Order: sequence, then C-alpha cells, then structure tokens
Amino acid sequence: MSSILENPTFAVLTLGCKVNQYESEAIAEALEAFGFTQLPSFKPCDLYVINTCTVTAESDRKARQLIRRLAGQHPNAFLVVTGCSAQSRTESIASIAGVDAVVGNREKLRVATIARELMERGVKAAVPIVEVPALNGAAFEPMSITRFIRTRAYVKIQDGCESRCTYCAIPAARGPVRSKPMADVVAEVTALAEGGCREVVLTGIETGAWGRDLGSLRLQDLLLEIERIPHPPRIRLGSLDPTVMTQDFVDKIKGLHCLAPHFHLSMQSGCSATLARMRRKYNASQAEAAMDRVRTAIPQVQFTTDMIVGFPGETEEEFAESLDFARRSKFLHIHVFPYSKRDGTPAAVMKDQVPESVKKERVAVLSRVSEESCAAILDRVLARPNTVLSVLPETYGEGFMMAHTPDFLEVKIHTDCRLPHEELTVKPVSREGEVLVCVPCLPDSVLSDD
Repeated sequence: MSSILENPTFAVLTLGCKVNQYESEAIAEALEAFGFTQLPSFKPCDLYVINTCTVTAESDRKARQLIRRLAGQHPNAFLVVTGCSAQSRTESIASIAGVDAVVGNREKLRVATIARELMERGVKAAVPIVEVPALNGAAFEPMSITRFIRTRAYVKIQDGCESRCTYCAIPAARGPVRSKPMADVVAEVTALAEGGCREVVLTGIETGAWGRDLGSLRLQDLLLEIERIPHPPRIRLGSLDPTVMTQDFVDKIKGLHCLAPHFHLSMQSGCSATLARMRRKYNASQAEAAMDRVRTAIPQVQFTTDMIVGFPGETEEEFAESLDFARRSKFLHIHVFPYSKRDGTPAAVMKDQVPESVKKERVAVLSRVSEESCAAILDRVLARPNTVLSVLPETYGEGFMMAHTPDFLEVKIHTDCRLPHEELTVKPVSREGEVLVCVPCLPDSVLSDD
C-alpha cells in the first residue's frame, strides 16, 4: 500500500443529487490538497470514496452494490463511504466487508482527513472508522470548489430540509435547514466566473429555503447580490418548492439579467388530495397560480418538474387529476418516477398501497404527456421565422455537440469542430424527439479543430 508521501491515488464515485456532486468535488479538492492524485473511477486506485444517496430504496441498493463491487475488485484499496445512505443506514454500510470508514453528512470534508490517516496507517482495519454524529444543531459546513467541467459549475448554497413530507427520508439524512452565508456564496460564484465558468447552478437539499436561518434574508435577496458581481455568470436554480414563488420573489427576480428563465419545480403530484397526503405545503391551484405569476413577469420562462405516481391511496381519478394538471402546466420536461416505500416514513405504512404494475403503467402514461408537452414547445420554436438561440457548449459526441438554451431547451449541434466554451448563437432546423437540432451561426474564423 502506498504511503501518503508516495502520491497516493483516489477516485470519487457519486450517487444521487447535484448537492452530492458538488460535495464530491469539494472532497476531491481537499484530497488533492493532501497530496492525493485523482484518477478515473475505472482505474486501480489506493482509495475509493463512495458518496451515497438514500432518496429511494433503489438508491440504497445501488450504494451497497457499488461498495461490494469495489471491495471485490480492489481488495487492497481503502474504501470510505459518505453521504445520505451512510448517515441513515450507518450499521448496514459499516458491516460490508472491505469498508474502512463511514462518514456522515455533518462534516463531509472529514473524508479527506480520515483518508490521509488511513493511508499513513497503511493497512486495512478489521473494524471500520465510523464518524456519523447527529445532525441536530448542525451548522452549514464550510466548503467551496474552484474547478468546473467545461462551462457549468454547481454551488451548494443550502443543506437540510424541515418539510417532513410523508414519503421522504431525506430530512433524517440531512438534518435541519442551514444556509451558506451570502458573502461566501458571492465569493465562490465570483471566483468561478473569474476562472471562466459561464453558468453556475445554485443548489441545495431545499434550495428555496436558503436564508431561513439567516434572519430576514431570502433566496431573491441572494440573487440580487449575485447580479451585482462584475460580469456574473448565468445563474440557474436547483429544485424549488412552488411556494417560493411569491409576488415578492417574482418582483425582485424578473429584471435580473444573470438569472436563467427556467425553474425546476418539485411538484410531486398535480392532485390536491394526493399532495395533502404527501404533506406538501401547497395544493394544485396554488402551484398553478405560482407558475402563472412567473409567466406573466417572464414570458419566455420554461418549467420542468418532478412527479411521483402511485403514491399510497392514489386512485384512478386522482391520477387523472395529475394528468390534467400536467397538460395544463405545459412543462418542458417531467421527471416521472414511481413511489418508493422508505422505512420509517409515514407513507410506508399508509393504507391502499398501489401495486407495482399500476405504478409502471402510470409512469408510462405521464411520461407520454411529458414527451407531448416538450414536442409542442419545440415545434413552436421551429415554427417561428428567423429564430436564433443562445446556447452554452456542454458535451461532445462524434460529429455533434450538446448544449442548453437559457430556458433549458436541449440542443444538438452537428459540427466536426470544437466550438469555443462561450455563449454561441445557433439556428434551429429540426427536432429529434425532445432535442432541437441546430446549426451554429458562426464565422469560419471562430471554428477550431482543437
């Protein structure tokens, strides 16, 4: 086993949400500060960090499966497990053969310190180190990143959730709401912009709750402050509860140049009776009113959403209400997933659990509504004469590049050239499913084969 003085190698494997992705990058940068070298996860390493998710039972299963696979493939490597599954199912994770340390969500950067200690020790222990303190009274853990992939970076501005929805295990795994101080958010976004980042996604476990523990500050106040940064990057927001979109929120954000006209709503259902059983903070009418409020102020805005089907007690009539809501709302995309029973949550013991076969059918039906809604939006874009769109390059394939517009239309650009990592103007020419096919509106001098 390599010692810490011999440039040990590591890989980070991340399951779950954008918050986990951000935290994994912060852990990676902390490990590099200790002298570790990051490698792709498919290469043999001295250390593997697994950042887990517990949002569904399948998430926990995937985490355990990944840990066992790594332990089997790399029996001499150190394995450190962190994240939500590590926090909420500590004993189960610690009992997996080959795990050297389990680190909870309160102080995730402890992963780097513990990894260095393991490396200095040089031998795997029979009993793993377990550092999973309770989350009660936890403060926001200071962490930041300096790197980003191509044009976009994620910045975690908030942690924890206190909503206590009946289906969700995340509050127990993440603890109370705590916010990153405004000055720290602005400093991190400023540094990323100065480093060439063109889009920053502000994310959190309950993004819209930012500022709730900071007195009178709210998310809109943070956005106003970011707008004051010289040459701010485009700002996109993580998932929002519809109740965030108050008149005050809309009035303050409608004139912001940096804010992308796209919002992802955590709807979960379009039926008020189902939402009440979920213990959400709004009903369907209130959510529609919130979207109307934003659309009036920002006509070009697009909404995407998450919706659960097959929640306990969801009748055919309730599901039909959700379908009607989805059609009326004209979402650009709906992430549809079946209800997943989570041990210890009220919904897990509710009566009238919906059969898996019915859930599967409803996923297919609502997914078709999503596809039809997206197709209608893209067809309207194609029908407009002389339409041009602004996009940021993201990923490249063989002979094409993928990108998104500010309002989150997905764009495919056929090109054999590497386009600059700057905002580009493109012309839509056709549609491939839920993707607009475009051609770049660029002079030949801008294109490069590099």
